[in-house]
Amino acid sequence: MDIAVIGTGYVGLVTGVCLSELGHQVTCIDIDERKVEMLENGKSPIYEDGLEELLVQNLQKGRVDFTTDYRKGLRNKQLVYLAVGTPQGDDGSADLTYIEAACRNIAENLENDTVIVTKSTVPVGTNEHIKETIEANLVHDVTINVASNPEFLRQGSAVHDTFHGDRIVIGSDDNEALVMLERVNEGFGLPIVKTDLRSAEMIKYASNAFLATKISFINEMANLSERIGANIDHVARGMGMDNRIGGSFLNAGIGYGGSCFPKDTRAIISIGKEADYDMPILENVVDANERQRVIIVEKLLTRFSSLNGKRVAVLGLAFKPNTDDMREAPSIEVTGKLIEAGAEVTAYDPVAADNAKTILPDQVRYAGSVEEALQHADIAIILTEWKEIKEFPLAGYRDRMNEAILFDGRNCFTLDEVRGSGVEYHSIGRPVVNGK
Repeated sequence: MDIAVIGTGYVGLVTGVCLSELGHQVTCIDIDERKVEMLENGKSPIYEDGLEELLVQNLQKGRVDFTTDYRKGLRNKQLVYLAVGTPQGDDGSADLTYIEAACRNIAENLENDTVIVTKSTVPVGTNEHIKETIEANLVHDVTINVASNPEFLRQGSAVHDTFHGDRIVIGSDDNEALVMLERVNEGFGLPIVKTDLRSAEMIKYASNAFLATKISFINEMANLSERIGANIDHVARGMGMDNRIGGSFLNAGIGYGGSCFPKDTRAIISIGKEADYDMPILENVVDANERQRVIIVEKLLTRFSSLNGKRVAVLGLAFKPNTDDMREAPSIEVTGKLIEAGAEVTAYDPVAADNAKTILPDQVRYAGSVEEALQHADIAIILTEWKEIKEFPLAGYRDRMNEAILFDGRNCFTLDEVRGSGVEYHSIGRPVVNGK
């Protein structure tokens, strides 16, 4: 099919490139001329495993192209995907400014009947508003229908998830739109869940809110386990073997970040308020996660009388591995509090350092490797479980640091590994190990 994708951010670019890989003819539209030029030259503006390779392949095959021109990009398109940002507003609700702008551009330039497919995460009822906005501003005599096709992609493995996901959700109140969208997606070979429009919008929020709840729950259990002498590794394994609970998202740590869970949990709380319905469970999930992000700093202040003048190596800055995304990353608050406490911070991230430099305090210094970051450090902190950080030998801490004291916010090492390593090891929800 002939498809347009509006927005070449994380969701839009992955969607457009993967649809072109199925054989569809895809035009991606973005108002950022610099980004469009990069993409036309086969360079991805975001770091996502496997994405740039697919981009280059489909550019060469002529199945994907990029433009800033809405009229050109929408010409003869059967489906138009909306994949623009919906950032969090001051009140926690989703800001639909970019959606509104895209709708008006569609209305002014659309010259044939089409289905508008919302890929962006939007509040329940937004697709109906999208339809009304476009129809109210149409320049040409065309018919549109709307559908919701929320994404469930994990940053760092979004391309893999597109082709190997658990399901594809499509929702519309128009049966022909559902049939068309089902045809577009059948090439992925995944189960397709067809629903009404509002249920599809709700599935996205409900899914992310549940996963965020599971993360905050296990972190609360971890904090309690520390205080009563239990080991969260054992607790989580015993819980996860219950099929009703499952083992995924039971890894204790310093909380969730990124562009989805923080924004979507706050957004669904806002949706509840608009519907005159309080959501105390999710409010506590958000509060618990915000506390969890800085628990590492609290551990440091408990262990040391002062951090003033301490050399601290921070390993990992992105909110999760395999991405350069710094949105809501725990490293933002952690480095800020370390600097406030008088620490000298040297940070390392294999991919996200350039983005971090625009966000983290100016006093943070950046290293080019784990080894460089650890050299003559008094304290090391793991904030992101990159493979190279997880696999860095404990002997490397002992050999390079002034004193091998490691605070692991992602529980990268087992306690058995640490015993006898010469490293003093502090983790989340587990006993402190002396390492001697």
